[in-house]
Amino acid sequence: MALAEIRPKSKKNGAHPTPHTHERNPGIPLDLGWVRATRVNLSAVERRAATMGTRRSVKKDWQAAWLLRAITCIDLTTLSGDDTPGNVQRLCAKARQPVRQDMLDSLGIAEPVTVGAVCVYHNRVADALRFLEGTNIPVAAVSTGFPAGQTPLTIKLQEIRESVAIGAREIDIVISRDHVLTGNWGALYDEIRQCREACGDAHMKTILATGDLATVRNIGMASVVAMMAGSDFIKTSTGKEPTNATLEVGLVMLRAIREYQLQTGYKVGFKPAGGIRTAKQIMNWQIMMKEELGDEWLFPDLFRVGASALLTDIERQLWHFISGRYASDRYMPMG
Repeated sequence: MALAEIRPKSKKNGAHPTPHTHERNPGIPLDLGWVRATRVNLSAVERRAATMGTRRSVKKDWQAAWLLRAITCIDLTTLSGDDTPGNVQRLCAKARQPVRQDMLDSLGIAEPVTVGAVCVYHNRVADALRFLEGTNIPVAAVSTGFPAGQTPLTIKLQEIRESVAIGAREIDIVISRDHVLTGNWGALYDEIRQCREACGDAHMKTILATGDLATVRNIGMASVVAMMAGSDFIKTSTGKEPTNATLEVGLVMLRAIREYQLQTGYKVGFKPAGGIRTAKQIMNWQIMMKEELGDEWLFPDLFRVGASALLTDIERQLWHFISGRYASDRYMPMG
């Protein structure tokens, strides 16, 4: 079956593979000429995005393999006002075993399959670390006044440092949108740069909140500035905006990532988040990653997806592959 190599080789002890295996993006000095030269042909972007689900088709064994790989790229997320230790415990149990063992056995998968990370608010980081003890699954903390970002920079930096000190290995920051909307690229660069320094060894995903940035050109320029400032990933959305991850926005960001690699040699990861709920949707994203950036961006060190409901639909599709019929959501642990 075509289910082999669903993720990079694990360590000898079978633990979750090291999440980041390429040379880290150190950032570069702000180049305003490069930023302002950014152009986006919206009509061409819309045409290209519209073909993602129609020009390519992944079926049967290969579809099951792609969906299993997608699981390894999920940042399993809970970001609700009513989060409790019990919610986090359930989420972490699912992170450890995202697919039922009987299904993995039927698919012929011998090695463990786990998600890319567990993503929580700062106040739940300690809970997540406790419930993931004994695994190498990283905890990602959302910081910097998530989701609005309307918090003084000193407090944003303090929150990052405290999350890292507790044990978060990844930090999802959110930018101050006003810097983009007013064209204050120097302020945006400085803010993200200081956040990167506060993260230390923890990898930083920079959330652009694309639904708030008004134009696709703004999205392209903000992507470039975020990478120049040292972001390890650029991320579409908080999941709280009226419009979250769309293929059109993703395409603009991916082409900025490609240009940045061509100009600097550094690889930057990508994370769509918000509204990705079905197996069909995530496969469209995977197709776009492969076609725009290549196979390396299909693994969790360079591709993540922020989701929770997505996992249930992937399990249903895998069950259909195994049995020939769909199971009700209630038969899936997160259903």
